[in-house]
Parts: sequence; structure tokens; C-alpha cells
Amino acid sequence: MIISEFSCGGVVLDGKKVLLVQVKNMKGKKVWTFPKGHIEAGETPRQAALREVLEETGYRASIIYPMIRVHYAFTLQGNYIKKMVQWYLMKKLGRIGKHDASEIIAIRWVSLPKAHELVQYPSDIRLLDMLMSSMHIRRKEDETPEEPEIAPSRREHGAKE
Repeated sequence: MIISEFSCGGVVLDGKKVLLVQVKNMKGKKVWTFPKGHIEAGETPRQAALREVLEETGYRASIIYPMIRVHYAFTLQGNYIKKMVQWYLMKKLGRIGKHDASEIIAIRWVSLPKAHELVQYPSDIRLLDMLMSSMHIRRKEDETPEEPEIAPSRREHGAKE
């Protein structure tokens, strides 16, 4: 059976730090990702994204702008799931609760380069690439080491060897 799902989520910033949630994936492995979830009856995508961030992390946020919609598919219990997720860039307003321990193992504020090291889902990597590019932040692996300072040779200064 083919099932279509639509979820909404938030990439929440606090300055140059981003909020990640740790969850167990379908194989039972712990992974870092962004908060997201399904739209409930009567909700708009924006309302769903804000609610999911609050429920999963305990943080209130406000939407800065819609980022992208990502599409992916997977098989679960013999069903082919076609999933679409609308992501919103958000800014932290404040913490008013605790994370949902039934779904979320941990939450963590990290720098964007550190988030890039932690996330594993291709769509999460894409979100971070977009965000880091727009903020002119490099991934650690992209940084070129500074050239070492090399003292000029004695010949350059007219010394005889």
C-alpha cells in the first residue's frame, strides 16, 4: 500500500546555534535531527511546525520564513510511505517546558558546523548547507588551514651563504 504523509518542522536558531533533537530511527539507532511532526486536524502547516517544536523541545519559537519542502520515501511494515516535510527557519523565543521524553531522547544547542557533523539524514544536511551558506559559515571540513608563516631565506635578504 502507498501512503502519503505531510509533516512540518522547525530549524530553530539562537544566534548562530541550532536546536537538535535526538530520536531513535526505525532501526532503533539514535540519530540527531530537527523537530518535526504531522499536522493535526484544523492546523495550518505553520501552526503544526510551531507546535511540534514546542512539544518536542519545550521551546517557543517564531517563524522567520519557510525554508524548503523536502520529499523522500521509505518502507514501513510493508507500506511504501511517500513523505513531504515543510521546513521553517525559526528563532528561539524562550523555554517554557521540557522536551517530550516519550519521543525525544535529548535536545541540544550546537553550532552550525557541529550540527553538520551530528546529523545524518540527507534532508537535514541539505537544510544545514542552505543555512550555513546564507549565513556565510563554513563547515569545519571546508575550512582551509592558514598558511604557515615561512621566514624569508637569507639569500632574499642579501646574505651570502
